[in-house]
Amino acid sequence: MQTLEQLTQSIQPLDQKAMQQAKTRIDGLLKPIGSLGRLETLAVQMAGIYRSATLKTSRKEIIVMAADHGVFDEGIAVTPKEVTAIQAFNMTKGRGLTGVCALAHAAGVDVNIVDVGIDCDPIPGVLNMKVARGCANIAKTAAMSREQCESLLLSTAKLAISRVKDGISVLGVGELGIGNTTPAAAIVSVITGAKPEQSVGLGANYPSDKLHHKIAIVEQAIAVNQPDPDDGIEILAKVGGFDLVGMTGIMLGGAAAGVPIVLDGFLSYACALVACKICPAVWHYLIPSHLSAEKGSQIALAHMDLKPFLQLDMRLGEGSGAAIAMQILDAAASMYNRMGLLVDDNLVLPNPS
Repeated sequence: MQTLEQLTQSIQPLDQKAMQQAKTRIDGLLKPIGSLGRLETLAVQMAGIYRSATLKTSRKEIIVMAADHGVFDEGIAVTPKEVTAIQAFNMTKGRGLTGVCALAHAAGVDVNIVDVGIDCDPIPGVLNMKVARGCANIAKTAAMSREQCESLLLSTAKLAISRVKDGISVLGVGELGIGNTTPAAAIVSVITGAKPEQSVGLGANYPSDKLHHKIAIVEQAIAVNQPDPDDGIEILAKVGGFDLVGMTGIMLGGAAAGVPIVLDGFLSYACALVACKICPAVWHYLIPSHLSAEKGSQIALAHMDLKPFLQLDMRLGEGSGAAIAMQILDAAASMYNRMGLLVDDNLVLPNPS
């Protein structure tokens, strides 16, 4: 049976030969060199990820990890905890009724909702990978054991690999979990060294006049658990949550399977910090979607040297930003596959397929 260490060791650097071939092709398209800007660099990155001069983004899926958090009991959220289960159920109704489902429908993207720790009975239509009914309160103790964390990382990584084997060519990540911006802020502070007052934001409409309380809870969680900033698994286990572990696992598995991983907003950026801590090679597979309005996003992105493609002042989560950004990958692939090419001053028509 493959271990987590073996899985991370299987993540390859990007294929430099394929990237050079892609760049040569793009420079020969019927346009001024560099005139399509970041679409060109994105296409080159995708060629390196796929290890091929062929770009195919035909099947795209966002995997949404859902779980509840013990730190909710500290009064760090105004939304009722039951909303996690309600929204998970709403994702199963027809094409789905939530924000990410609506935006994914517009982009032709599938949404796969996974219960890794909702405080409720199993929900029909939701993939059940529940570890427990919510993690522990990080303000008082570790969110979970290291063994639980490693097991969930491996199982969700394997889920990502299995989806790629089933034909998914682009993976996105999303989350559901009332109160989860608190552990995310703790993760960002631990890894980047930023003070909690810099990484803690309002989340889902938390009152600004109570923000000092949320900051204090993050400070307390870090002080109580004292996670090693160089140990990604320990950080997740001590101040994370099951949904954050699940997203990190999808990133590790997607990279191991050799597909682009489209990030969402603040929560996913916190997880990306951890994924890169566990395996730095994951960084090359990450595609940041949008600059979340949540406060710590810029800190996390700057630490990873990632520049998002969109700025829409969004902070819904669920994978909503990833759904919109999927269309940018389609645009890069269409540019690459469908534009005419000049070879020795002769026009080469694209293959319409």
